[in-house]
Amino acid sequence: MASSINIDWDKVNYPELNFQRFPSRRSVVYGTKGVVSCSQPLAAEAGLEVLRKGGNAADAAVATSAALNVTEPSCCGIGGDAFCLFYDAKTKEVKALNGSGRSPKKLTIEYLRERGIEGNQIPLTDLNSVTVPGAAAAWADTVKTLGSGKLTLAEVLEPAIRLAEEGVPVSEIHARSWKASEDLIKNASPNGNEMLLNGRAPRPGEIIKLPNLAQTFRELGEKGKDGFYKGRVAQAIVDLIKSKGGVMELDDLAEHSSAFVEPIKYTYANEVTVYECPPNGITALIGLGILEEMQEQGLTRPLLELEHNSPEYLHALIEALRLAFADSRWYVADPDVEHVPVKELLSKEYLAKRAKLFDPERTNPNVVHGNPVNSSDTVYFTATSGVMHAAIFRATLQVWRFCDYKDKDLRLTGYILGFGTGAIPKGCGFTLQNRGNGFILDHKHPNALKGGKRPYHTIIPAMALRGDELFLSYGVMGGFMQLLLTPLVSRISAGTPDNQTSSTGDAGDANSEVYFEDTFPTETVEKLRAMGHDARVVDGFRRGLMGRGQVIQKIQDDSGRFVWAAGSDPRADGHAVAQI
Repeated sequence: MASSINIDWDKVNYPELNFQRFPSRRSVVYGTKGVVSCSQPLAAEAGLEVLRKGGNAADAAVATSAALNVTEPSCCGIGGDAFCLFYDAKTKEVKALNGSGRSPKKLTIEYLRERGIEGNQIPLTDLNSVTVPGAAAAWADTVKTLGSGKLTLAEVLEPAIRLAEEGVPVSEIHARSWKASEDLIKNASPNGNEMLLNGRAPRPGEIIKLPNLAQTFRELGEKGKDGFYKGRVAQAIVDLIKSKGGVMELDDLAEHSSAFVEPIKYTYANEVTVYECPPNGITALIGLGILEEMQEQGLTRPLLELEHNSPEYLHALIEALRLAFADSRWYVADPDVEHVPVKELLSKEYLAKRAKLFDPERTNPNVVHGNPVNSSDTVYFTATSGVMHAAIFRATLQVWRFCDYKDKDLRLTGYILGFGTGAIPKGCGFTLQNRGNGFILDHKHPNALKGGKRPYHTIIPAMALRGDELFLSYGVMGGFMQLLLTPLVSRISAGTPDNQTSSTGDAGDANSEVYFEDTFPTETVEKLRAMGHDARVVDGFRRGLMGRGQVIQKIQDDSGRFVWAAGSDPRADGHAVAQI
């Protein structure tokens, strides 16, 4: 007779020190048909299911995004925003969709001051930080405009609905994120139990069902955008926000729309053209441009001549991104409300002047934005399909925060919380984003809060083309992780991808700290500190601060056939999978 093992889960600690402690590897996933790469295996399977039904990369990206809402709800979902880049193999064009939401029309800086909010930003847990969730409209518009035309939105959402109704076992790393946010979910709204298991966060391997989320998906699939932005779901969102002192109205939701926009681009080394969603993706492009100018001016040797991840190599990358962040954090705002000087910021003349601020011996002590207009300085899951279409779809709930979270059992000091505000509209099964935290509460700032305005975003899906042929579809999750995108272009094009990362901290201040994984040699970190960098080392699960990257590359074998090569970051629970 078989015996059962009873585990007292309350006495079980998540093994923080074992996270990536032992050397390991993941093989590159190759396929000649469709490929999906994302942070959750079951979500990747949802994308493959849609491809097998005749969907294209856009259909698969939406299916994966919705399934991620079920399998990894702390990071993305229908209560947040989404951006999409799509490469059309027939026209050789890259198309972009901005699916971010706007602030409530009645929300003003004066109202927030009256509520006692001080400082320059709306607090992350204040429901006035909730902008209209844009993901639902982005999913619908992507399937309608960029999809294959063979599947309805309801059919694309069906795998995610099935996962939510039948239940999914929770993955290891995401279980830890859920545990870290347990108190947030309990306290943010009266409806916390909709996303908890028996009143607590689910543990690794436990099955959680999200029937209310499944119903929300069904209504969107059956009624289209009206199923989310009008009726039951919209009313639940407004009721919750108003109950916490917010000013969102039903009209704010009913009037929401996505925007198809012209992607922005930068050609690096006259070889690879990187495309981003405007205007938020400009940070990576400015960083690439400054880095290229630094090399052309002889301020640093070419990156490929420097030892990979040496102090000199990292110093050049960090300084280029500090300059890029200083510009983007000042100039990037809602282009429908404020002029964003994209052309000027990416001009060779301006990038060359910014590059001159680089000191190869030490960090610039006071990086601030330049003035490109008058030329005087004042100083990511991805999917492909068999016909070579590709789509990268980035959905988000929250501005992640590196916070002091203490638990006597879990020892999670300095962990990253998710789930956005943690607030759940009654009967809806999802949490609301807090992207309004990206506004600046200063009327003089281009990104100043105004009613009906989109906030600054850190979501930047990216694609790279060689000529008019797709080369890379890639992206990095985790707030201000654009730093990884800069070396990725130069090193993958040369066949030497990065396997360790560093990250700028709160990029609202371009003079902020830089985090390094504990796999970096101590002498490297110390040398950077000697150069003036506020270098800090993170280990264990805190390495999640570095973000999680997904990438698909198109390669060609000797016979001339194209092959997809894909990978998924080991800092997350996912992997890449190929269609057969």
